[in-house]
Amino acid sequence: MVTYPKILLVDDRDDNLLSIETILEPDGYKFSKANSGREALKILLKEYDFALILMDVKMPNMNGFETATLIYEREKLKHIPIIFITANNYGDENIFKGYRAGAVDYIYKPVNPDLLRAKVSVFVDLYRKNHRLLAQEQKLVAINKNLENEINERKASEEHAKELNRQLLENITLLEAANKDLDRFAFMASHDLQEPLRKIRTFSDRLYLKYKDVLDQEGKTNITRIQKASERMQLLINDILTFSKLSVEDSLFVQSDLNIILTEVLNDMEEELNEKKARISVNQLPSMLVNPGLIRPLFHNLISNALKYSKKNIEPVINIHSEISPGLNGNANKEVNNKYCRIFIEDNGIGFDQKYSEQIFGMFKRLHLNTEFEGTGIGLALCKKIVEKHNGYISARSKVNEGATFIISLPLENENVAFADRIIQT
Repeated sequence: MVTYPKILLVDDRDDNLLSIETILEPDGYKFSKANSGREALKILLKEYDFALILMDVKMPNMNGFETATLIYEREKLKHIPIIFITANNYGDENIFKGYRAGAVDYIYKPVNPDLLRAKVSVFVDLYRKNHRLLAQEQKLVAINKNLENEINERKASEEHAKELNRQLLENITLLEAANKDLDRFAFMASHDLQEPLRKIRTFSDRLYLKYKDVLDQEGKTNITRIQKASERMQLLINDILTFSKLSVEDSLFVQSDLNIILTEVLNDMEEELNEKKARISVNQLPSMLVNPGLIRPLFHNLISNALKYSKKNIEPVINIHSEISPGLNGNANKEVNNKYCRIFIEDNGIGFDQKYSEQIFGMFKRLHLNTEFEGTGIGLALCKKIVEKHNGYISARSKVNEGATFIISLPLENENVAFADRIIQT
């Protein structure tokens, strides 16, 4: 948008006003005209955005000097330059008086058109530059204001984030305490259930032995159901006790040969392996800093799982091997600096849909009914807990009817395990 500078012309004679306007009009200025100092002051009460004031010195009632003095008493008008136009040479003293009143220059009559245009153009150019500077200043002020608001908002966000983090830490602390209390309760409750359960199993066995010859088939079936239910409950209590004990107790880490631990587990499972006619293939495993008391049930549960979910009429084949590789941060697929030992336990069983690969490690999570496959639903959750105790992670990959592979990833440099005074090097 083009703006034209405004010039206020003040003279008591209309012909002088018309003459000056005629000289300057081709340069594109806008004009306001006043025939006296008072009329000029009235105009300046409403308008003050003038680039320049051209004012005659000799006017009735109020001369140019007096008018200039009153103009510059108003703060909003002090920026407007005044050029006095006069037909008389008042001498140096009066000229100084004009300058003291606020004049920036003099033009003598008869007016030289070229000189008038030149002087006016200088002050108009200054006016335009000042306007650009003011606009730039306003723009900078707005930018600074926005930056200030942004900084204040960021500070507020940071304070809010700090408060949320503080609350989160408090909640984590409370949750950890609640989990420990819950684990202790589960441990104590499961432990206390052992005694009445033993009595149920003992007396049901006595009942069966004493009265099996006099009971009809329905009675024998009912006692058998009690015995099987008691056995399953015993397994469940044992698993809960193991899981709770793992959560409550500290772990003892020692340098251990995983081959020896695995051999011990396979020897303990010899009867079960023979019954299933399973074939086990084991490649060399490394020696690592682990808790042997936890690694044994880890191997036992995973091998038992492979046997349990084997295909009917097909001999189970279980392959166990390891590799050393850069660690992956859980499922985030981001490499980390630590090296990991990855132990693979592969089987040729019934497998499962890959979409359940994370759910199967949940407590009491089962993909099959108890009538199909026996179990408590705690085994894989216990495996996950054991691996996490070693600062590792466990995953599974599978396809239905194509077997499953469980992958145990244990860090070779287990720096984050709290074993400061409890490590035994063998």
